[in-house]
Amino acid sequence: MAFDIDRYTTTSEKVTWQDLDFESFRDDPLPESTLRSLRYMCDIEYHTVCYLRDLLVTPSHKDVDVTAFMTMWNREEFWHGEALAAVLKVHGIVVDYDELKSTRLKLGWKDRLDPVKQALLGNLIGKDFIAVHMVWGAANEWSAVAAYNRLADLEGHPVLAELLRRIAKQESRHVAFYATQARDRLAKSKKAQVIARFALSKAWGPVGSGVMTDDEVFHVMSHLMGGTDGRKEAAKIDAHIAKMPGLSGLTIVQDALDKRGIAA
Repeated sequence: MAFDIDRYTTTSEKVTWQDLDFESFRDDPLPESTLRSLRYMCDIEYHTVCYLRDLLVTPSHKDVDVTAFMTMWNREEFWHGEALAAVLKVHGIVVDYDELKSTRLKLGWKDRLDPVKQALLGNLIGKDFIAVHMVWGAANEWSAVAAYNRLADLEGHPVLAELLRRIAKQESRHVAFYATQARDRLAKSKKAQVIARFALSKAWGPVGSGVMTDDEVFHVMSHLMGGTDGRKEAAKIDAHIAKMPGLSGLTIVQDALDKRGIAA
């Protein structure tokens, strides 16, 4: 079924949390491991604008549906960051924009060169770059949905679980767009399939791994994807990706866990 971009843009809205009883966290605070994972998620949601910046210099920005989606996608991800920051604030963890700016500055030349590299690579590949962008986005959004639902299940705090499932619901709409676009574009181009397979197998990493420290990536991946149940979630993400035209057999999420020594 085709993704209705017009319906999406007219129904897009910020995730709500004002109706949730955040005061319950004062009597039943979240453990340190969960707060650490939430902080990671919060930072990465706020970092979405940098991903958008990098993609606006590629062929993707010429596609009307893609640019309409990315505009709404960036807005919704920003509000996910705001919602998670509100949970952290109740626990005495303040996420301010100066600190976020500092995180980006620490990336140094990498952050400054990313748009240049994307522009050169995207324009060299041409229109097939959009297919790679779409399947890469699908992999990231499948990971996000799994992460939010997994943390909701692991923690079991009713207020946190409700918030995370609201966020996951919006992320599922992002999956629908990326996956629909990726499937259609890959099916039409063998070249795109080859490039996408190479890019995912050689360059893909867990969401946030290009921004956060290795210690933080390890914590979140082991917290959410470690153990038997976590590995099952990772296998589900890989199964979705492997169903895309030309991508059968890829196991990028499980490979990322193995690379970091995260046990099943």
